[in-house]
Amino acid sequence: MEQEQPKGWSRRRFLGGAAILAAVVGVPLAAIRLDLFAAEDAPSERQRDLMRTVSQIVIPATNTPGAGDVGAGDFVLLGLAHGLEKARIPLPKDAPQDLVRHARTDGSLDQAAWLEAELDRRTDGDFLNAAPERQAMVLTKLDGEAYAEGVREHPWRTIKALILTGYYTSESGGSQELQFNLVPGTYAPDVAVTPQTRAYSSDWTAVDFG
Repeated sequence: MEQEQPKGWSRRRFLGGAAILAAVVGVPLAAIRLDLFAAEDAPSERQRDLMRTVSQIVIPATNTPGAGDVGAGDFVLLGLAHGLEKARIPLPKDAPQDLVRHARTDGSLDQAAWLEAELDRRTDGDFLNAAPERQAMVLTKLDGEAYAEGVREHPWRTIKALILTGYYTSESGGSQELQFNLVPGTYAPDVAVTPQTRAYSSDWTAVDFG
């Protein structure tokens, strides 16, 4: 007897999406093609610009490229479309209306559409044309709300996790921003850390913001 399949993002579609993303990890993220998106999941050009800007605010350029520079924004959009970080789980029945209005046809949240609307709402209708200082302030406030005590689920957490993953698996993030030590020589229990100290690609947590 065939069992009824759960609604929402199917396991087969998730695995297919994971395979696509595995294929692009480690290559220049700017090479991600829009034909990797299903027609109903393809982002608008404004959403691509917005996600690029947001990614750059999360990890700005220093002496290494920022997350927006390396194409992490498109990686995020592809990851959201293919269900990474539980992005295609249907919204609960009691979800707030500001999330429900951005639900996909499968019942999951369209995080890109939600973020676009949320950031525009906080910047008088046009986040992309706001001053960079205001953009950073608005995003920092949103980040604080998402990680506030007692908050367990928040759309920004999913987006931010994919920004970090996209950046630190890019060529620049993995080989320039992080150090690599294939075979550690000796165990050092007490190592001096300065603002210039870089994390290792085999031991990064990617939890800092701004």
